[in-house]
Parts: sequence; C-alpha cells; structure tokens
Amino acid sequence: MKEKFDVTPELLKENFIEVYGKGGEIRMFASPARINIIGEHIDYNGGKVFPAAIDKYLYCAIRKREDSKIIYNDLFFPGTYTFDINDDFKFDKANDYANFLNGILSCMKKNGYTFPCGFEVLIASNVPSAGGISSSSALECGFAWAVSETFGFNISRKDIALMGQQSEHEFMNVNCGIMDQYIIATGKKDTAEVLDCAKIEHEYVPLNLGDYRFVVMNTKKQRKLADSKYNERRAQCEEGLAILQKSGLNVPDLCSITPEVFEKAGSVIKDDVIYRRVRHCVTEMDRVLKAVDALKANDLTELGKLLYASHASLRDDYEVTGIELDTLVDVAGKQKGCIGARMTGAGFGGCAIALVHKDCTEDFIKNVQVGYSKVVGYEGGFFACSSGDGVKEIF
Repeated sequence: MKEKFDVTPELLKENFIEVYGKGGEIRMFASPARINIIGEHIDYNGGKVFPAAIDKYLYCAIRKREDSKIIYNDLFFPGTYTFDINDDFKFDKANDYANFLNGILSCMKKNGYTFPCGFEVLIASNVPSAGGISSSSALECGFAWAVSETFGFNISRKDIALMGQQSEHEFMNVNCGIMDQYIIATGKKDTAEVLDCAKIEHEYVPLNLGDYRFVVMNTKKQRKLADSKYNERRAQCEEGLAILQKSGLNVPDLCSITPEVFEKAGSVIKDDVIYRRVRHCVTEMDRVLKAVDALKANDLTELGKLLYASHASLRDDYEVTGIELDTLVDVAGKQKGCIGARMTGAGFGGCAIALVHKDCTEDFIKNVQVGYSKVVGYEGGFFACSSGDGVKEIF
C-alpha cells in the first residue's frame, strides 16, 4: 500500500496515464464524504436527518476500453482487479473494495442498463476510511455517477442514491439506510439537507458557518456491539410506539409526537428504559426542526446548544455513546472557540463533530487530542472541514 497523501485530480490523471497508458478520453469525477449535523437514531422512527456533504473527496478517473474488460486500480491500495462487463457479478471477499463497484454494476444491469464495452478505473480518496464519514458510500456513488455519465445513462441523483442503497442491501448484504448515499449524491456546497428518509424527500437549508468550521473527531475505536445494540434499540422503540398506540395515541411513528404531547401521553410507558428511548426520538426530532430554524436565522450559538443537547440525549436516554465519544465531547466543550459538539453516526465508537472558530481549530485539535488520549490511552483522528458539493464531474 502506498503512503497516504492528499491527492489532486491532476495528480490522479497523471497516475492514470502511468497505469493505463495514453489515448482516449479520460473523465474525472469527485464524490464527497458527509457529516450528519443532527438527527441521530430517528431515521427508522419516522424522523428527519440533517446531513451535509463536506470538502473531503474521493476521485474516480474512468476511460472506456475497446474490449469488454473492466479494470480497477486504486492509487493507495495494492492489487489490480480485472473482470468482464458480461460477468454475472457476485460478492467475493477476495475482491476487497472492488465488491462495492461490482455491486453497482450488478444493480445497473438488473435495472436494464447495457454496456457496449468495458472500461478502466483509477480511484484515490482523501476521505479517511473507516472514519465514520461514509467512505464506502462516497466510493459507491462516485463510481455510479462516473459510469452513468461516461456511458450516457443519465441516471438521476436520487436514483444514484437508491442504487447505492440497493447495492448495499442486495450485493454487500448490509441493511443500511438511505442518508449517506442520498446526501453524497444530492449535496450542494454551502447547504445542508433536511432529509425525510421515509418519503425520500429533501429540502436544502443554507449552511452559513461564517468564521466557524466543523471538526470531525474520530474515536478510532473498533466497534463490536453496534449491530446488536442497534437492533435492540429498534425493538425498544417499536415497543414504545405500540404502547402509546394502544393507549389511544393516533400516530404512525415516534417522530410524529411533539414534546408537548409526549409529556402528557408518555406516562403510560412504565418501563423506564423504553420511556427514555422514546423520549430521545421525540426530543431529537424537535432538535432537528430547531436546528433548521437556527441555521435559517444564522444563529450558530443556538445550533451549538442543540448539538450539546443531542449528545446528552444520546448518552443518557438512548445510551449509545460510551467513554470514547463522551470524552471527545466533554474535552471539546472546554476548548476556546468551540460552541457545540456531539457524537454522530451509530455510536459505540465512530465519530463526533464539533463546531469551532476557524482561528482556534489548530489549538482545539491539539488540546482535544491530548485530553482524549489521557483518558482512553490512545490517539483519535481529527480534521476540520467545510461544506462541499455532491457527486460531480470535474474535467
């Protein structure tokens, strides 16, 4: 594996010619990572999430071939993967990242798209892998967009997202939601999206951060419990909804309940754990709506307060944080220039985000690193970011 460094599209094109030779039309595409600003563990409870694409990109260079061969290479990962466009693609652990690409091709073929020839691809990413900001979805959607545009399929951005999810479900056997693929496919610089995961509809909201930047803080913890705990939380939410519905509350899901209604109706839930799980969903949905209003009003101080409140709810009511994420948020909150922080993603490890003044980010990262490693015994990963565009062709 080559040593990782920040890659540029120009550098990737140079390397493409080194690997595959000159000639033909080389096209270059970019696909962003993402953060979820607020709205955690409510997408499967009828709620809305509030993600943004960020300016960390995966690049995909592609060129048609005269034969039916498909060749994949990655600038940083060893090995060349060779297939034929007429293959019946199947998941194979030995194919490593190529499975994400073959999964997309499998979905395209299932959906009736035909390929007159093969192609060759070189990929390089500035998105930290396994960093909780959706490097795999950036790969899927960037590749899908590149193939669609190169072969004139003109697949819509929404359908690119749905195809990424379909590939995860049917090819990778991962039962993921739609948020990651959707924001990566449809994101726009200087905006966030309020995404209704059930209806698959979104609204763009201005993301004017002024002198502030989001800092992504990676616990670098190996997550082992996330899947089983995720299923447990879903079951608890379903139980809470059933109790409320049996008591006469006519709602389709937990996130349709306002905090005011829950305050009156919630007492029918006698189990304290179930009560707190439901309370998180109700209050987190309310925080998403308030965060949207705060950004529309350019009120970053209010947004920061909502981030802290979201983390507290995820820690105390939903219980998905743990010492690593709690330490990051606690230490972050004590730093100069930080006005908000919370865990983001599934929890039990993964990432947190903080909203930090741009003049303070360097000291912030240094100080939080020291505080975090003192408590957990090893270092985390940190980087500042701004908003970015969704998948796009760059030249």
